[in-house]
Amino acid sequence: MSSLNQTQQSSPQHQTLDRKQSIDNMDSDTEDKLIDESNIEDLVKELPQSTDKTVQFLDNMLAVLPKKWRNYIVRTIFTLIMVIGFGLVIYSGPLALMILTLGIQVKCFQEIISIGYSVYRVHGLPWFRSLSWYMLFTSNYFFYAESLVEYFSLVLKKPNILRPLILYHRFFSFTLYVIGFIWFVLSLVKRYYLRQFSLFAWTHVTLLIVVTQSYLIIQNMFEGLIWFIVPVSMIVINDSMAYLFGFFLGKTPLIKLSPKKTWEGFIGGVVATVILGIIISHLMCGYEFFICPIESYNPIDRKFSCAPSKLFQLTEYCLPETIQFIFKMFGLPQTIVMYPFVLHSLALSLFSSIIGPFGGFFASGFKRAFKIKDFGDVIPGHGGLVDRFDCQYLMASFVNVYIYSFVKAPNPNKILNLIYQLKYEDQLNLFAMLREHLNITEDNSIHKTLPSWD
Repeated sequence: MSSLNQTQQSSPQHQTLDRKQSIDNMDSDTEDKLIDESNIEDLVKELPQSTDKTVQFLDNMLAVLPKKWRNYIVRTIFTLIMVIGFGLVIYSGPLALMILTLGIQVKCFQEIISIGYSVYRVHGLPWFRSLSWYMLFTSNYFFYAESLVEYFSLVLKKPNILRPLILYHRFFSFTLYVIGFIWFVLSLVKRYYLRQFSLFAWTHVTLLIVVTQSYLIIQNMFEGLIWFIVPVSMIVINDSMAYLFGFFLGKTPLIKLSPKKTWEGFIGGVVATVILGIIISHLMCGYEFFICPIESYNPIDRKFSCAPSKLFQLTEYCLPETIQFIFKMFGLPQTIVMYPFVLHSLALSLFSSIIGPFGGFFASGFKRAFKIKDFGDVIPGHGGLVDRFDCQYLMASFVNVYIYSFVKAPNPNKILNLIYQLKYEDQLNLFAMLREHLNITEDNSIHKTLPSWD
């Protein structure tokens, strides 16, 4: 009897130990397998998912409608809200757009990294959440300081308390990263090695997707807000029009990754994006607010002042000979006047409508791999921010590559800023070399305009 009583008294303790041991064994199994695919739905079930729920009075109004139409109305309402909000941010100026970009970047990082936390069961890993956010801060410091130095080096390098952080930002960025690297190594736990290195890689890939793309978006802004607003608008137009055409006319499935996508919606999105993209581009080319580089922005009166580049000056183009012949028969003009930027916008619209959707297909494949419906529930009817900006990131990369490949020319102001940083003797030597070069390559009329060198 006494032994039986002792056994009964000790059973709660034994149960607790057994429970801990079973959890430890489960963690070990998860580590060996990395991800238990059979249990992945349970791992991610606590992640927030999108819903059609809105404010109470709107829910009551839509309750009588079929689910398809309820989702359509909710998506339409919140799309209009986002478009209006985006317009207000544009009106607020470049700084507001940069802050918005940074805010979206942080939220997208949180949504993607949260999936990794859930799948790899980060609750047992020391300091890993803090390390992930530390890496985000370090990456932002490197990229955003890089932009500031590139465009405002002369102003930022004047004597002030922040001058060392700007002047030596690459060294500080590297130092911060090394600290994070050492932090990660010191936090390694024997039983969680595979899981920790997987999350370390997950964090870096997320940074590559989110931070690098937001940096490219900022770079595009500095070339003129039109290089930011037009591509963003094209993605929004394509997404909206593809949804509308697919909703009303869609019958033929487009891709298995996204069963709701149809060929009718895809083709309708392409046509609408090209037409509306050209119209928006033509209208924006007439306003300095959109075409001037950010360096020319005056934050006091929120105005830009610059001489429009050739991209934004009306130019007369001759039509192809075949079209000229047809137009001549009907007495129509054989030339067309347009802004050169409109021709570039045609390339942007084709990319945004044909290649851009593959950013969404990629995100759909990612969600299917981890058995989640959406990345979050920030926007009713839409999901998380990643669900809305998956195509935008791909578009931002293309625009940046396109600008540097086919559009951008050396900026005299940037070169002048670098020259101002040289010592006086080096500036004189540079002037002598430039004068000699001009003497060789230019005619005497230019030579006469140069000052004498005494």
